[in-house]
Amino acid sequence: MSDAPSHIVIVGASAAGLTTAAALRRNGYDRALTLVDSERHTPYDRPPLAKQLLTGEWGPERIGLKTDADLAALGVSIRSGVTATGLDIGRSVVSLSDATDLAFDRLVVATGVTPRVLPDSTHLAGVHTLRTLDDALGLKEELVAGRHLVIVGGGFLGTEVAAAAVGLGLTVTLVNALPTPLERGLGPAIGAEVAALHRLHGVELRTGAASAVRSLVAADGRVTGVEFADGSRLGADVVFVAIGATPAIGWLAGSGLRLGDGVECAPDLSAAPGVYAAGDVARWDNPAFDQSMRVEHRTNATEQAVHVAGRLLDGAPDAFASVPYFWTDQYDLKLQVHGWIKGYDEVRILEGSLVERRMIAVFRRGDRVVGALGVGAAKALRQWRQLIVDRTAWADVVGS
Repeated sequence: MSDAPSHIVIVGASAAGLTTAAALRRNGYDRALTLVDSERHTPYDRPPLAKQLLTGEWGPERIGLKTDADLAALGVSIRSGVTATGLDIGRSVVSLSDATDLAFDRLVVATGVTPRVLPDSTHLAGVHTLRTLDDALGLKEELVAGRHLVIVGGGFLGTEVAAAAVGLGLTVTLVNALPTPLERGLGPAIGAEVAALHRLHGVELRTGAASAVRSLVAADGRVTGVEFADGSRLGADVVFVAIGATPAIGWLAGSGLRLGDGVECAPDLSAAPGVYAAGDVARWDNPAFDQSMRVEHRTNATEQAVHVAGRLLDGAPDAFASVPYFWTDQYDLKLQVHGWIKGYDEVRILEGSLVERRMIAVFRRGDRVVGALGVGAAKALRQWRQLIVDRTAWADVVGS
């Protein structure tokens, strides 16, 4: 590849970063390739952290994205245990936390997101977030049968950890400032279904504005409970905080890249000449929906990575047009969603319920079908996905 860049640097070694490296090699790139990995573990997959790893079904050795032999075969230089601290586009240099600089011809930003935390909580024992393998192992140690776990946040991560903890024999209280869990992502009707499912498994739900957490309660450096907006308190042995995440872009301040809710990219995922972003950190204009979006889901990370690898090699400004897909495991049910449902105008459950273990729901924005959720209905969900791809009018398939 005589006209290929001589050195590509990828900052971030999770799904987006490592998939970019693998796709480059698969497409014939044979020059220098460096991954900057803030962790010291072999690159691993994140979805199992809140599921199989937390329950003990899997050990850490099962979540690796590549074996050591696979990594060696890729011929990638991995700078483990260091973080990127700055970017100088003019000099084509990334500064690292070990006081070294890393020069590049092309750069991929794949630094993901950082969990939000509650004020004055990071110094307290017994308070956990979940992003890394070390986070998961630390939380797992504290999930002891008979303890009371309070989960702050009723999104996908909070509800998944609730399901795992109930299975481990803990008493679980799920706290959410909205009336139902998953309401922000999937709407109140589906949120009510999720609430019923969790109550069926013994989770106590404390929801609504009065249940917004005002502060944590502690004694001798360890959390002992939470205090709510209405002044009431609830005791806790362990607190898990799942109140969302922010793009890991602090190191890019002053770089000249457009930053906002992530790295602001063109439709082809380029952020500047020779600089691309992929995964949770990337915001781009998706022509499949005519929307600017940033997608924090595993499938999106790998699809964007493959796209970026192609752009690095052929230089064509082809847009990344995608129908996002994600899933969430709630006990033994898998909720699968196709489409872009943020900012939807209407959600309609067409059939079934979670308790019945089969459900189809669809989402509308304007006059178009933009999303579909399915449980136990894989064939029907594939059909709905095609309708989303085809920009099908809502009235044509759902009615008024």
